[in-house]
Amino acid sequence: MQLGKKDSGSIHPKYIFVTGGVMSGLGKGVIAASTAKLLQLAGLKVSCVKIDPYVNYDAGTMNPIAHGEVFVTKDGGECDMDLGNYERFLDVALTKEHNITTGRVYLEVIQQERHGRYLGQCVQIIPHVTDNIKDKVRRIVNEEKLDVVVVECGGTVGDIESLPFLEAFRQIELEEGGSNTLFIHVTLAPVLDVVGEQKTKPTQHSVQELRRIGIQPDILTIRCKMPLSIETRRKISLFASVNENCVISCHDVASIYRVPEILEEQGMLRAMSSKISLKNHRPRWSNWRRISKSSYDFSSAKLKIAVIGKYVSLPDSYVSVSHALWHAGASIGSKVDVQWIDSEGFENSSEGSKLRYFDSFNGIVAPGGFGKRGSEGIINIATYARANNIPYLGICFGFQLAIVAFARSVCKLANANSTELDPDTEHPVIKFMPEQNKQKDLGGSMRLGEHRINIIKGSEAERLYRSKVIYRRHRHRFEFNQDYRQILESQGMMPSSHSDKGLRTESIEIPGHPFYFGVQFHSEFHSRPGRPEESFGAFIKAAASKF
Repeated sequence: MQLGKKDSGSIHPKYIFVTGGVMSGLGKGVIAASTAKLLQLAGLKVSCVKIDPYVNYDAGTMNPIAHGEVFVTKDGGECDMDLGNYERFLDVALTKEHNITTGRVYLEVIQQERHGRYLGQCVQIIPHVTDNIKDKVRRIVNEEKLDVVVVECGGTVGDIESLPFLEAFRQIELEEGGSNTLFIHVTLAPVLDVVGEQKTKPTQHSVQELRRIGIQPDILTIRCKMPLSIETRRKISLFASVNENCVISCHDVASIYRVPEILEEQGMLRAMSSKISLKNHRPRWSNWRRISKSSYDFSSAKLKIAVIGKYVSLPDSYVSVSHALWHAGASIGSKVDVQWIDSEGFENSSEGSKLRYFDSFNGIVAPGGFGKRGSEGIINIATYARANNIPYLGICFGFQLAIVAFARSVCKLANANSTELDPDTEHPVIKFMPEQNKQKDLGGSMRLGEHRINIIKGSEAERLYRSKVIYRRHRHRFEFNQDYRQILESQGMMPSSHSDKGLRTESIEIPGHPFYFGVQFHSEFHSRPGRPEESFGAFIKAAASKF
């Protein structure tokens, strides 16, 4: 039987809900993505949805240090970073509809009330808010003709803001039937040093809280450092009323891309199939095992890469950059040792000797960001990388500041800057995009999403992308000022791609340098395990040949 075709032998769409307990940060996103990957490998058409209970409309206006990276979808959504995990595991391009927030739900319900949809009714959490949540999930299932949708609920069981979503899940189970819905609950089995045994009470209490809401989990995935012991598994099964073969150890592994294999080795697909009647549930691993192995089994020397940024106190602020470097390193058999470096520590340009710290690195990446803090440090480091032949990759903000650095140090444009950092600069080599002047709101108003990019013939960009046209995702308000194009070109910096009929420069490079490349777009969002994004791949190859 071929799954996914809606005929007399087709399956009813299945809904898998992933919830979490005990504490946040247990890796629900990786478990949700790995579960979806297993189903995909079994021949099912599957996708993921992320629920974020915060009242923000989306993640776009949040500080990355507080929430992590803002992942940009193809259609311009500013979403939770877990959508990046889904895309990388499933090798698909999701839309902003795959990230549902409390803010989106409540705004839509209130707008409908204002438009008269609920005339005569008292608008309430149940049924109006929960109906809206269910409609959003089902719309994705129906429009994409999915066999299975995996829905991850952010936060933990017991959070007040999560309750409407959990209630919506409970209602879907009631409406779709138990054979079409499955609940996976992610908990923690810590080991206390003084005791030395895996503790089950956190899981027991978390499951009790979930039951109180009206949901009985079907599968428990237990995060732990070492594999669950037989005794721990039996104890959890007994107290949580979950079959022992449905208690899955999700212990630490060398690479997150190995998690689907770890789950399947313990019978995850078989456990799901017995509950929701999946057909042909044996996975066809294809090249996934090769991809997984390449992400932790390295044959070449380790590469030391400096990522200089403003939000390095939380590496999740740059999680897609980290994965893109990982993908590129794996493609040449090298482990990438990323050092997260706060650019604020290099703001004093008079301390040239301090910049020699970067001589020990194979390469430098300057990722995206906003604001003045730490910007002079990135400019100084970009200048040092250029002058000392250190491979440099600048992304968005890192692209813009590489231009500022070149304008100051090579073109001798004193105090050249971005108008974001100095509105009164004499030489605004980076300027505010004209159409942004019409924007009144800050949320969702940047140049967002995927745009067509034309690559200039004979450039480094053409060599590494092997194409005249590419499509990449953007998130910015400032851009290169074309008034300075001629002087930059005359001094050796080449704008090598453009968009919007030449209006916008999308990449720059310095011919003759081992690798000095900047992109206005966010190339990290396009990278996949087994298929690194081309700018990252070329950067890592240049970094590998530095010494």
